[in-house]
Amino acid sequence: MSTEIPILHMTAFADGPTGGNPAGVVPDASALTESGMQTIAARLGYPESAFIVDPAVDEDRRHLRIRYFSPGAEVPFCGHATIAAAVLLATDRGVGEFTFETAVGPIVIDTQMTTGGEVTASFTSVSPLIRELQPDVAEELLGLLGLTPADLDDDLPLRESFAGNWHPIVAIREQGTFDAFTFDPARVRLLMDAQGWTGTVTVVHAITDAFDDFEARNPFPVGAITEDPATGSAAASLGAYLRAMNKVAPPARLTIHQGRHVGRPSILKVDIPADGGITVTGTADIV
Repeated sequence: MSTEIPILHMTAFADGPTGGNPAGVVPDASALTESGMQTIAARLGYPESAFIVDPAVDEDRRHLRIRYFSPGAEVPFCGHATIAAAVLLATDRGVGEFTFETAVGPIVIDTQMTTGGEVTASFTSVSPLIRELQPDVAEELLGLLGLTPADLDDDLPLRESFAGNWHPIVAIREQGTFDAFTFDPARVRLLMDAQGWTGTVTVVHAITDAFDDFEARNPFPVGAITEDPATGSAAASLGAYLRAMNKVAPPARLTIHQGRHVGRPSILKVDIPADGGITVTGTADIV
């Protein structure tokens, strides 16, 4: 049945023609079972794919129900697939506001047309949470990344941050260390599963002292993938983390560069209000 279901191949957050994070988008997955969606996601092999399981909740074409699957499992929320799906919908149904019902709650997405004719999408996360990273987990995580506490940015302590998925935030002080770290995907996957990290491990380097410009690398071992090119939920989690740690003065805007290390340069814009959800903005294109 999956071969009869229209599937759009898209990329989100691209910074140039070869960049961005690929996602499959199924505009109408109402006839698919959970196993059918998982099979399609595994066959596509993208970090995540989005399945619109109800294209019009209560016949409202701007209110939809959506599910996300990686090649290995269902994911509660996915930022880049949300951006891709919203841009696709805006192109078909007109720009404006959409509401996606997700496993973590309703997500509001604003879509706009730029003066150059490009559609942008901005999702606002659920209310974020921040918590301490347990010392034994922090030690294991750093060891798996080949890092020591001396490699970390003293201004940005280890934490876990949630804005749809839980992400550990690891901030590296020196650019060279950030560029050079490596990891064993299988061992990182085991730790992520044990800790319930359904998103990515978020490793960042602050480009500016004002903490408004970062580069990110996001280990995400699943299938043939080891490192995610652009992670919207992690971008929201980083914004929430910076606000909670009093490193920015809201309202603040943050730029995140990601994907350079896997040959898919990406750029994510993050708006941090004084409270509530974090807004992440990007573009998407059909491949």
